Amino acid sequence: MKKFLYGAAVSLLLSTAAHAQTVGVSMAKFDDNFLIVLRNGMQDYAKTMKGVTLQVEDAQNDVAKQQSQIQNFIAAGVDAIIVNAVDTDATAAMSKIAADAKVALVYVNREPVNVDKLPEKQAFVASNELESGTLEAKEVCRLLGGKGSAVVMMGELSNQAARMRTKDVHDVFATDECKGIKIVEEQTANWERTQGADLMSNWLSSGVAFDAVVSNNDEMAIGAIQALKAAGKDMKKVVVAGVDATQDALSAMQAGDLDVTVFQDAAGQGKGALDAALKLAKGDKVEKKVYIPFQLVTPENVKTFAAKN
Repeated sequence: MKKFLYGAAVSLLLSTAAHAQTVGVSMAKFDDNFLIVLRNGMQDYAKTMKGVTLQVEDAQNDVAKQQSQIQNFIAAGVDAIIVNAVDTDATAAMSKIAADAKVALVYVNREPVNVDKLPEKQAFVASNELESGTLEAKEVCRLLGGKGSAVVMMGELSNQAARMRTKDVHDVFATDECKGIKIVEEQTANWERTQGADLMSNWLSSGVAFDAVVSNNDEMAIGAIQALKAAGKDMKKVVVAGVDATQDALSAMQAGDLDVTVFQDAAGQGKGALDAALKLAKGDKVEKKVYIPFQLVTPENVKTFAAKN
């Protein structure tokens, strides 16, 4: 009888261990409003899953630190890894490390440079950046009536999203209905609110004239708004656009300062990444690219998105 009970206990223990899964998560940085929502969405979702544990690390925008975190996750025996890449051009090496160790790897939000050549047990979960800048730029074009001048604030140039969103803007402004809009300045503010404010202050002090600010994300757009208001500019006379629909951006829109943003479902991406990682760890098939749709946000529908936050 004792042997039977002991055997049953061991069997139960092994069964529980077999279902328990640990996922290592390396975030590009913790101090970013959008990435905070993504990270929280992932962690909240994990809490609803029995036996799933997340080990979340901050790469502090350091490529070497992120690669080291991946190696440490593998050494610790995690079942899968989720990476929000610091530098999307550095992902091929990370993919190789995980593939060599036969550990499932999912990139989230930022498209890896090797997205079309991902090894087995690897995938990418995000939103299609072709939609983000396109939705943003088309609405700016509509508000300007297809004519005027614009300044473009870019994210980190090492980031695929920044490059793609900027290309989207150029492509839209090159169309027949929008070709009357001229881009008079285009510089990076590295996704940061303070850098967005500084860049806008520099443009204003240099006498740059424009009708619209097209920003790769909301944080830089909010920085631009702060600088414009500090300079006494009438916000009704300039169109300001961003991407992400963060809580601060929605508040700025409701206050009448931000005219356009694009909802990127950060929490949805976090959930999708965790789902993909757990499936790959079990040997299940997952699409190489999993997209969560972008949605245009304007003053007309902002209350709908404010309710989601």
